[in-house]
Amino acid sequence: MGKLTVRALRAVLVVVLAGTVFVQALMAWALIIGNDPEDGSLPLTPLRVITILGIGTAQVAMVCVWRLVTMVRRGTVFSHAAFRYVDAIIGAIVAAALVWFAVTALNAPGQRDDPGVTLIMGGVGLAILGIALIVLVLRMLLAQAVARDVEAAEMQAELDEVI
Repeated sequence: MGKLTVRALRAVLVVVLAGTVFVQALMAWALIIGNDPEDGSLPLTPLRVITILGIGTAQVAMVCVWRLVTMVRRGTVFSHAAFRYVDAIIGAIVAAALVWFAVTALNAPGQRDDPGVTLIMGGVGLAILGIALIVLVLRMLLAQAVARDVEAAEMQAELDEVI
């Protein structure tokens, strides 16, 4: 991974992370002062709490991606230490799906006349879970790469002994 690519990815991560922290702070402030003009169509307080939690799942994933990029840059990504970050990303994606299902459940009573919206939202939640499954497959590929790297190191050590 080139230096330019790493710097560009880190710049994007910093901007997005700062933006999400800003939005979370605004949501928390709105919860604290509690002067929402609710018209009764949707309960804003639970939606704000769910949004804050959902943004938190994205932040966890971004921090883990940052750590993995650091490991790639150092050449240490094919190690057992990378698994904790990949596992955290999978957990964050699953948590995001659960948060999305909570939003779907809060929105469903208002969609009695048009249940298709709720079905579409449920489908989006399943798609989010599908992303977690894709990352799980990538984790399995990382496990195979780590196992091969360990095997290659053992073979190199045996070859060094022979020579």
